[in-house]
Amino acid sequence: MNDPKLNEKIAAFEEELKNTKYNKRTQRSIGLLKAKIARLKQEHHKKATAQLAADGFAVKKTGDATAALIGFPSAGKSTLLNKITDADSAVAAYAFTTLTVIPGMLNYKKTKIQILDVPGLIEGASEGKGRGKEVLAAASNADLIILLVDAMHPEQLPVMKNELYEARIRMNMKKPEIRITKKPTGGITLSTGNLTKMDKATAMAMLRELKINNADVVLRGDVSPDELIDIVEANRRYVPGIIVVNKLDAVDNASLEKIKAMIKPDLFISAEKDIGLNELKELIFQRLKFVRIYCKEAGKNADMNDPMVLNEGATIKDVCDKLHRGFVNRFRFARIWGKSVKFDGQKVLKLEHQLKDEDVVEVHVD
Repeated sequence: MNDPKLNEKIAAFEEELKNTKYNKRTQRSIGLLKAKIARLKQEHHKKATAQLAADGFAVKKTGDATAALIGFPSAGKSTLLNKITDADSAVAAYAFTTLTVIPGMLNYKKTKIQILDVPGLIEGASEGKGRGKEVLAAASNADLIILLVDAMHPEQLPVMKNELYEARIRMNMKKPEIRITKKPTGGITLSTGNLTKMDKATAMAMLRELKINNADVVLRGDVSPDELIDIVEANRRYVPGIIVVNKLDAVDNASLEKIKAMIKPDLFISAEKDIGLNELKELIFQRLKFVRIYCKEAGKNADMNDPMVLNEGATIKDVCDKLHRGFVNRFRFARIWGKSVKFDGQKVLKLEHQLKDEDVVEVHVD
């Protein structure tokens, strides 16, 4: 939904912010401007949500994780998808070939990773250009984002990063350690560490502008105004990402060195020439931080072909939950073979025990 008056207010505050030089005297003014812009954008976002839900791409998530393949039109997304998955995505040497989301399944190291080829992203996508809001909605629901950059157009990367940021997606960013506990009365109690990016007065003013009037607020670390806004609004997605430069074969070595210095990609590939695709599969696997668990019954060998795929930090409780919803209450102990224990077959009594990749787990219940 497009609200001209709301857009005018946002534009006016953004222009004022752009023209305000940062220093100690203007720190509070800048913080308040950012808070006002965020509040208005949040209002705009709420109005657009119903329409976005109606127009968005419906893709059923399958497999152990989902990765969204994001890039400008003709970056080579469809070719790459076809090379690393079982998908059949239309490929042509012109822009906007992909008109809907094409899912494919990457089978790698006994895991199933769904890769989504979404329509090409363009500048202004977060404002709705080129079905951008639907594309970014698909990205926000993914477990991993793969930004595919055309080697002949490295300037695409900062544009894509900005569109993701404006769409509330925080790629490769750590969630700030901020705790906000609302209460019925009593005003704001603010506890902080050593702040250099804003002072306490700025933080208090921003909280009030963002409609936080009664709360106990704890800021851990050197929190910025933008990070405070992110936590107050509580609708950001913190997602791991990979930056991949495609069409390696189309540029010379000097250009590659310039690209390395300019955008610092994780990997160079050529989807067309099958260069770097195995390395990409491994990088996707590593960034998803899987924990593959092999289950066994007492007196039997473990099934080493079909692991239970969990995420880093998974515990015995997570295994029990997946095996049977009643196992947690009936749990007695587990025997574990692998990296999470001191010796193979070790008896573990705590459900909170954290497992490691490729552990073998034998659960004993009443």
